[in-house]
Amino acid sequence: MAFDAGMLACVIAEIREKSLGARVEKVFQPERDEIVLQMRSIEGGKRLTINAGSGAPRLAFTTEQKENPSTPPMLCMLLRKHLQGAKLADVRQEGFERVATLEFETRDEMGFPCRRYLIAEIMGKYSNLIFASEEKKIIAALHTVDFSTSSLRQVLPGMIYELPPKQDKSDPTTVTEENFFALLATAPADRPCDKWITATFLGISSTVAREIAFRACGRTDASVGQCERAALSREFFRMMGYIKNTAFNPTMVLCDGKPVEYAFCELLHYGAELELRHFESVGELLDTFFHTRDRENHIRQRASDILRILTNTDARLRKKLELQRAELALCEKGEEYKKCADLITANLYLLSRGQTKAELTDYEDYREDGTYGTREIELNARLSPSANAQVYYKKYNKSKTAKIELARQIALGEEELRYVDSVFVSLTNAETAADLSEIRDELYRSGYASRMKHYTASKKMSAPTVAKFQTSGGYTVLCGKNNIQNEYITHRLASKTDYWFHVKSMPGSHAVMLCGGTEPSERDFTEAAEIAACFSKGADGQNVEVDYTLVKNVKKPAGAKPGFVIYHTNWSCIVTPNADKVAALRVKA
Repeated sequence: MAFDAGMLACVIAEIREKSLGARVEKVFQPERDEIVLQMRSIEGGKRLTINAGSGAPRLAFTTEQKENPSTPPMLCMLLRKHLQGAKLADVRQEGFERVATLEFETRDEMGFPCRRYLIAEIMGKYSNLIFASEEKKIIAALHTVDFSTSSLRQVLPGMIYELPPKQDKSDPTTVTEENFFALLATAPADRPCDKWITATFLGISSTVAREIAFRACGRTDASVGQCERAALSREFFRMMGYIKNTAFNPTMVLCDGKPVEYAFCELLHYGAELELRHFESVGELLDTFFHTRDRENHIRQRASDILRILTNTDARLRKKLELQRAELALCEKGEEYKKCADLITANLYLLSRGQTKAELTDYEDYREDGTYGTREIELNARLSPSANAQVYYKKYNKSKTAKIELARQIALGEEELRYVDSVFVSLTNAETAADLSEIRDELYRSGYASRMKHYTASKKMSAPTVAKFQTSGGYTVLCGKNNIQNEYITHRLASKTDYWFHVKSMPGSHAVMLCGGTEPSERDFTEAAEIAACFSKGADGQNVEVDYTLVKNVKKPAGAKPGFVIYHTNWSCIVTPNADKVAALRVKA
């Protein structure tokens, strides 16, 4: 990804424009590697997020509201002590490195004015967040670094903060045209332009280097020898001009509506095949880019125990059903066993103990030439003919009983598999830790307690927080994100005259449009159906069929698992899920 020094410069320019002089109202730490500063200035309230994780490190404004832990971590409490009420006096980039220093004016424990520094190092897997005193003495760090980790630089409380070790590269914002051509003259002719740029200059990502090469040479894979040096110099300094003059154009590249890449400038080298989307705010760009991925990673980490239970259960059920269906196919031989027993009984006078097989006339097999066919029957030499007949009768009766029981067991297995699929969909729709707790509680109460180590179901759960939407006609649509929420909105919140929606013949969420006794328009029905389709297994499909009916027609069978309902009177419609459209209809909490 292209969160390079240029992107950081773009972010800092936005912070200086909108929040310089703002006061810190609150400090949050929703994730282990993320700090959020809620600040207020004349421009209004802003939330500044500093993510120092290895997966998606960044510094930017955000509008996303994340769930915070009930007990704040130690670093969060320390920052609250020192920074709540503090004024953001300055924010700057250290050279052209991916290091940002936020300087705050505040007061110490004795009430005297002082300064505190929050230093964000946005450097991939080496990212860090360091809180330092006025003398740049480290008070706390998100990731401490001792001698066993690095012999070049240690980051420990009590030490004086030092910048990361300098790389043997040139600062692209201070290099002159003469220096540029001198460096270019030493480059091998067969070396790709973008590789030479990233190896020679600080803070330039591979994406931006490819963009410079494309603009200069018309190709991203052009070598130094294939590119005109004057053109390469022109485009290089044009890109540096964007940074020096803060003439940023935050741009995202999308493929089939999904974010692929981003940068502080327009990315032309991706061609017309991919969509380019421009943003006025770099914070909005980063929110859009990282929202889905962050949520998926967050859910994957916190829901690993649920995922393990569901994956193992799914594999076990599929294997069991495969064996049961194979056994059921063998039960089809039951009629053959009965026929053999009947033939032995009818021909007892021809048989004697000690025979291992017998070829008997089959009077049901009448042929065109007026003769009857024969059937060879295996016999147990140690049993009498009548005992052999009884053996075949027992096999027949056993297969008949097994056929009934296997059909019942297969139906139960398929029902449980459908339930497991519905919980998989619930896991996909989960957005908060509370959603995951509801899924755990549901699994515990549904008979999976033995597979959930160290889990105890809560005696009383609070009311679920369901997803809420508003259609174009002003109707509220409630949508469950798991089976607990599905039951809550269908059987507790909805009235009999409201409309209920569910995707047809596949796992999905219940959606209820609250009508208040009025009749919604066709557009409202379509939007409610699209919401139900987006929160289902068919969310990525096209032309998804959705059933809808009045809530009074929806019933839960006695003893059924959570979320399972039946209905007989309904209508159907075909919609294509559109996640962006549904997101625009959502009512923010």
